[in-house]
Amino acid sequence: MKITRVTAHLLSAKLQEPFAYSRAWYDTRTAMLVEIETDEGHTGWGECYGPARMTQAVVKEVATSLIGCDPLRTEFLWQEIYARYRDHGQKGLLIQGLSGIDIALWDIRGKHFNAPAYQLLGGALRDDVQAYATGLYRRKGGDPLQYLAEEAAGYVEEGFRAMKLKVGFGVAEDVAVTRAVRQAIGPDVALMIDANHAYDAVSAIKLGRLVEDLDISWFEEPVPPEDLAGYKAVKAALTIPIAGGECEFTRQGFREVLTQRAMDILQPDICSAGGLSECKKIADMAMAFGVRTNPHVWGTGIGIAASLQWMATVPSHSPVSLSPTEPLLEFDRTEHPIRQAILTSPIVHRQGRVSIPTGPGLGIDINRDALQDFKIA
Repeated sequence: MKITRVTAHLLSAKLQEPFAYSRAWYDTRTAMLVEIETDEGHTGWGECYGPARMTQAVVKEVATSLIGCDPLRTEFLWQEIYARYRDHGQKGLLIQGLSGIDIALWDIRGKHFNAPAYQLLGGALRDDVQAYATGLYRRKGGDPLQYLAEEAAGYVEEGFRAMKLKVGFGVAEDVAVTRAVRQAIGPDVALMIDANHAYDAVSAIKLGRLVEDLDISWFEEPVPPEDLAGYKAVKAALTIPIAGGECEFTRQGFREVLTQRAMDILQPDICSAGGLSECKKIADMAMAFGVRTNPHVWGTGIGIAASLQWMATVPSHSPVSLSPTEPLLEFDRTEHPIRQAILTSPIVHRQGRVSIPTGPGLGIDINRDALQDFKIA
């Protein structure tokens, strides 16, 4: 079997209502999807996390070297691409582009062998996963103490037993909204906070200490990703578990996080950190260090499906106990017109749990009409 064509699909959709996290406003959602075709009729799909036009350029650059290659040689192709561009892309855009390519190759592999990707990665440890609702962003108008509390209560009504709140808007405001959300959801629903590296260690520690009594399940990206010393300072100062890693790349990057004991929970994004090939290695490496893995997921249905295939294989912590600690699926609840529209069968939650697709490859089929609807010329 040979690769005959690689296509980078750039998609975009305007939002009905803009929303913000600590560093930017969104009024548009974009996606960069990778389609790889073969001479045996198998087509694989992947997704790149990151600036869509820039990752599209990476995939187009790499595509010419893939034509004629055997798509089943996933490990060889990953190493070949990484080595070829090592001088210019050990992190960032090159790895994000490589991630989408690798995911698409695993989709082809699964279709070739008529098996879900997780089966080819060693078999599933679980059939479904608990999801947590990612939302609770800021809006243009209204009182965040009110609308965030109402939104959080709505997630509880949907069946979610965990959710994540965006912070990073100033320590005083963050404390107020975190308390409002905790009051709205009660003591039995897990609550995480995410600063998107808006703070330095001093401010992050101050915020953490002021919300420690609210039973926060983790404090995500308290400081910039390159500041591992800051991570260690925050981790040492707080009882709240510290999470991060959506801005880290490959096992080499996570090796530094692990050897420095900088985080309690790793959050690689499969569409960014190196695809299925690399993220399987990262999760296994984290297990060896006694560190949990909870993937970052913020893309379309392709990224969600790929994350689920991977999460089927992510080891549980304390697996022989009566209540092992299993990875949680980040389930984005913000507006994203592209997310489910590109799938013929949307990936949904039922009372806060999501089944892992069992079809070949990623276990999804693509709605090509939707690709045309959102395509950027």
